[in-house]
Amino acid sequence: MACPEFGEATTATEVANAFSEQIKGKNVLLVGASPNSLGEHIALAISRHSPSLLILASRTASKINTVISSIHAITPNCPVKSLTLDLSSQSSIRKAAKEIETLTSKLDIIINNAALNVPDYETTTEGIEMHFGTNHIGLFLLTNLLLPNTLLAASQSAIPGSTRIINLTSAGHRLSPIRFSDFNFLKKYEELPEEEKPPMGLPKALMDPEVAYSPFVAYGQSKTGNILFSVSLIERLKDRGVKSFSVHPGSIWTGLARNLDEQGQALIKATGKVWKSGDQGAATAMVAAFDPKINDMPGGYLADCQFAPAAKHATDPKIADRLWSLSEELVGEKFDMGRK
Repeated sequence: MACPEFGEATTATEVANAFSEQIKGKNVLLVGASPNSLGEHIALAISRHSPSLLILASRTASKINTVISSIHAITPNCPVKSLTLDLSSQSSIRKAAKEIETLTSKLDIIINNAALNVPDYETTTEGIEMHFGTNHIGLFLLTNLLLPNTLLAASQSAIPGSTRIINLTSAGHRLSPIRFSDFNFLKKYEELPEEEKPPMGLPKALMDPEVAYSPFVAYGQSKTGNILFSVSLIERLKDRGVKSFSVHPGSIWTGLARNLDEQGQALIKATGKVWKSGDQGAATAMVAAFDPKINDMPGGYLADCQFAPAAKHATDPKIADRLWSLSEELVGEKFDMGRK
C-alpha cells in the first residue's frame, strides 16, 4: 500500500519532500503543463528535488515557458526542457517523440497528465472523436513510441518498479465504458449494445438518449481508456521492471473546464464534495510516480493518495487487451516490444 499518512488533503509539495531521494537524478517527462494547472503543480513539486532532467510537453510554447519561469524562480538551476506537441495530431506526436529521443535516451518516469474537455463535437486530424483521440489515443501513441527509452531506464535501474508510467484519469470514467462499436459517438443510446451503454439514471444534462453525442460521456470514455491503458502496460511490461498506475486527482478547478458553457461548469461544480487546491490535486500523481512502497504493487488505480476501486469496465484485462488492439488500429502501428 501507499504511505498511510497520505490522504485527501496531502499536497504534492509534502509528497515530494517525503520522496526527495526517489526524485533525485531521475529523467521525467510530464505531458501537459500550463499555468495554474495540475501539470504546473506537479512540475514545481518535482523541480525542487534535483531531477536529472525535467521535460515539459504541451500544446502551447508560451504556456510551457511561463511554467518554466515559475520553476526557475524557485530552483534556478533545475534542468528543464520544453517541447510542443498536439495530441490531436498523430504526426505531431511522432515528431515530438523523435525530439524527446534527442534530449535523452532514457526516461525514468512518464506522467501523462494532458487532457481536454470540449462542449461541441470535434474530431482529431485523423477523424477520431476529440476526447478519445486526444486523451487516450494520443497518449497511447506517444507513450508507446517512447517505450524504448523507458525500458532502457528500467534495465539500468537498481530498483525494480521505480521506472513508471502514470496515466491521469478521472472519477468521470464511471460515465462510460469503451464504445467499441461507436467510439466516435454517432449512435444514440438505444442503438448501443448493453455493455457499451452509460449507466442508467444519468440526468438529461449529462446524457440525452435522443442525442448521439454527450461531451461528458465522451470525456468519460476517454478516462476509462486511460485506466485500461495502465492495465495493459502492467501486463505487457510486468517482466521488464516498468510499472504503470492510473490516478484520479480529485476535484480541482483547473483550465480543463474552461471550454464548457455555464450549464457544463455548473454540472462539474456539483460533482465535487471536496474541492482541492492545485497542490493537493497533484499529490496522488506524485505518490504514483515516486512512492517506493508501491514498487512491488501490480499496478492499480489511485485516488486521494491511496489505492481505490475503479469501475469494472475500466479494469477488465480482456477489455484492456481489446482496447489495445483498437488503439493500434487507429494509430496504424503495432507495439509488441513489451511482450516476452
